[in-house]
Amino acid sequence: MSGNTSKPKDWHLDTLAVHSGRADGVEGAVTFPIFQSTTYLDNGSTTYSGVRYTRLNNSPTHEQLHAKLAALCSTEAALSTGSGMAAIASALFGTLKAGDHIIAQDTLYGGTHTLFTHDLARFGVEVSWVDATSPATWHEALRPTTRAFYVEAISNPLCTIADLDAVVAFARKHSLRSFIDATFASPVNVRPATLGFDIVLHSATKYMGGHSDVCAGVIAASAEHLAPIAKTATHLGGTLDPHACFLLERGLKTLGLRVRRQNANALAVASALQGAAGVAAVHYAGLQESPSHKHFDGFGGVLSVELDGGADAAAGLFKRLTIAHHAPSLGGVETLVTRPAATSHVGMTPAERAAIGIGDGLVRVACGIEDTTDLVDDFRAAITAG
Repeated sequence: MSGNTSKPKDWHLDTLAVHSGRADGVEGAVTFPIFQSTTYLDNGSTTYSGVRYTRLNNSPTHEQLHAKLAALCSTEAALSTGSGMAAIASALFGTLKAGDHIIAQDTLYGGTHTLFTHDLARFGVEVSWVDATSPATWHEALRPTTRAFYVEAISNPLCTIADLDAVVAFARKHSLRSFIDATFASPVNVRPATLGFDIVLHSATKYMGGHSDVCAGVIAASAEHLAPIAKTATHLGGTLDPHACFLLERGLKTLGLRVRRQNANALAVASALQGAAGVAAVHYAGLQESPSHKHFDGFGGVLSVELDGGADAAAGLFKRLTIAHHAPSLGGVETLVTRPAATSHVGMTPAERAAIGIGDGLVRVACGIEDTTDLVDDFRAAITAG
């Protein structure tokens, strides 16, 4: 990087987001190009992972993206996948084997919950659920076969924050691999690897991509921890297409700018809806306190609102909102609203949802980057009209 005397490790996140992984001199292009080729000339490699082939996640476009992801996540290495679930599944299947046991936070994204209870279970991996905010209860879940501890940085959709220091300490004490899905926080708000987590996961479809136009996942870890996971991911074919790599890398350049506005919007909307008529409760990490708050620079763009009146009240709210789209997902520039019981957690039974506090009237709000006043006014008006 000619003319630059500072080192990437000295740069702050916004500079890393723009410049890390940059390879100058590709035909003079400032933007790194898309290498759309699936195959490459023989490079003399004698190892499977060394063969340059797009399914192996090692095109020049992949490698440039992975360098940026590792820098943003503060890890030695990173791997992109075709979706967030591909990242989660690859990380777990690449680490666990039949007969192993995992301890997991009891309030997880519905797709992850189904992966644990159905898919991993079919291959002989068992799970015990724990309250991730209550370390005193975790020892009861421990078994001789326990191999991992899995949590979310900010839980989906109730926005609780686990006792992250205690998770890392517990995992190290009992020689467990610590996994954390940091999607709801993004690297702007917390970098779990700096806290001691072994495997950091992201659905890059959300904040990292940031424009609702790419589906991707990220696994970030040490090179040693990532190697068997990468082997699993590439063998199963959960590869990210080079063009999607390009879109994700482009989105990452504005990550800090977008997420800080989304942090502010979510806090403003959550504060405005607290105590409003028809609102039973508002869940947003920025409104609560936890031992791990000190690790966060913000609490993301997602909040959830429990409405009196159940699913009908939620449907009425969706019709009255003029800015927010009624659609799943989060992290894009537009505000989205959805009902977790019918989207992210629809795969769970009503009893399973009720057990973790997800009722039919729970609405998840994923704030975009719109003007804060406009967004607050829209939600206030929609709630009041109900």
